[in-house]
Amino acid sequence: MDLDEEHTNKILTTYNELHQLAETSWHEEKTSCYLREKLSQAGYHIQTFEKHFGFVAEFNRKSSHVIALRADMDALLQEVDGNMRPNHSCGHDAHSTMVLYAALALVRHPMKHTIRFIFQPAEETAEGALKMIEEQTLNDVVFLGGIHLRPALEIPFGKASPVITHGSTTSIKGWIEGIPSHAARPEKGNNPLEAAATMIQAIQQIRLDVTDSYSVKITELQGGEASNSIPSKARFTLDLRARSNETMTNLVEQTNHVLTNVGVLTKTKISSNVAGFTPAAVKYAVAINLAKKAISSSLGPEHVVSECVSPGAEDFHFYSLKNPTIASTMIGLGCDLKPGLHHPKMQFNKEALIYGTNILTELLLEADQQDWHDKYQKN
Repeated sequence: MDLDEEHTNKILTTYNELHQLAETSWHEEKTSCYLREKLSQAGYHIQTFEKHFGFVAEFNRKSSHVIALRADMDALLQEVDGNMRPNHSCGHDAHSTMVLYAALALVRHPMKHTIRFIFQPAEETAEGALKMIEEQTLNDVVFLGGIHLRPALEIPFGKASPVITHGSTTSIKGWIEGIPSHAARPEKGNNPLEAAATMIQAIQQIRLDVTDSYSVKITELQGGEASNSIPSKARFTLDLRARSNETMTNLVEQTNHVLTNVGVLTKTKISSNVAGFTPAAVKYAVAINLAKKAISSSLGPEHVVSECVSPGAEDFHFYSLKNPTIASTMIGLGCDLKPGLHHPKMQFNKEALIYGTNILTELLLEADQQDWHDKYQKN
């Protein structure tokens, strides 16, 4: 579905306006209001929620099966040119723009299924998808699509991938409790920092019997305030990453086992808890094939990149983790993005917004033509 010059200009204007509105996680009030107003004017039924600014827009609400797209709305708080401010350096303003105009393009189009657009808060804190699931926004959904700008080193400008395979991430935070003493009498104490050194060496020796990649590393260690005192406690954070959810489960178990053993070995008390988790992508063959068709229809088959493997994380994958019967995929959009996602001066070629909108529109048209009774399959 090609967009004329008028719609192209509107897309670019909307992106610029959303970029200026940038709001951090759970504070997306103006962004949400802006998007809701445009969708409401187009005839969409809007559902809002009491405790956050996420919302749902629907049309053709007669079918028992729902085809859905998700967009994230929040920005990061970053230092930009010496000033701390909300900043869209992950492309959520672009995602909201493309999903909005896919919605506006389809509202007058005859569709077989109910069409739902999920505008989600707080992706950057990995909490927004879970909140929208809690709000039952995925009720009756059989297909869910998403999109994300990709760095130039992953996907070239003018191309797109039908699936981004993010890995799983987990943060483990904890305390090591020893016995304080004067540094001149170390035998009277039990140094938690020395126990931390043992812990660091031990986690580096973790080996899993798996074929996919994983890592566990220390990213924070704090303890002690005086040069002549052995502290009573040390605080640490571990970052765990794995290419699959199954490997992550195994990695968390092995890491906790190591922490227990280090506590026994060093005669310290180690307490810890999982402070953050995002799941890995699950590949759904049906959804990926539909995305391939949409990209091929919009850009040509030679512009389809088979898969985008990302070292990062994305809370979109909570939707499939919590609702495994929903066929879902996130499209990776090549847009000449530099120097990288989350960089305070991230830039990309805005022309990608046009073909990204076309891809999403075609994706929903393709999904609408499916018989979703027997389409739940993964590979």
